[in-house]
Amino acid sequence: MKSFAREYVLSEKDAEDIVQDIFIELYEKDKKYDPVNQTAYLFTSIKNRCIDHLRRKKLEQEAANHLQEEYFLTLRMKLDSLEILDLSISDREIEKVLEEALQSLPERCRAIFIKHKIEGEKQKEIAEELKISPKTVENQLTIAYKKLRIALKNYAPLIFLLLNHY
Repeated sequence: MKSFAREYVLSEKDAEDIVQDIFIELYEKDKKYDPVNQTAYLFTSIKNRCIDHLRRKKLEQEAANHLQEEYFLTLRMKLDSLEILDLSISDREIEKVLEEALQSLPERCRAIFIKHKIEGEKQKEIAEELKISPKTVENQLTIAYKKLRIALKNYAPLIFLLLNHY
């Protein structure tokens, strides 16, 4: 019976497990279920388990392939963004790019972003100082991040490093 299962599943261990599960199931049913043709019942059960096993393996492989494809795309994106980033950019150019990006933000949004990221104030402190709710501060920071991400998309690795530094 194991060799029958082995014809369909790829590993010896999986074939053993399938046959063993069928016999355990049959033992647990004991006298409650007495098939007329036990040999046909066993082979049909093994065949069905092999089908289930192969379907599950197929789904697992498709999921693994999908994850690997996403990983490859992420690596490709990171490589492309690093290649775009010209490492010969001077400090002055970096400052200019950051300044232009910050200036593109709405005034209130820019002020909140600077207080939080550059001056290191907590969101609650900013809310109290500007007499606004902490949720408004959070929303303004979200807007700032989105706009900066778009404005600085060609400098993503550099900006990521700088924003996390502050």
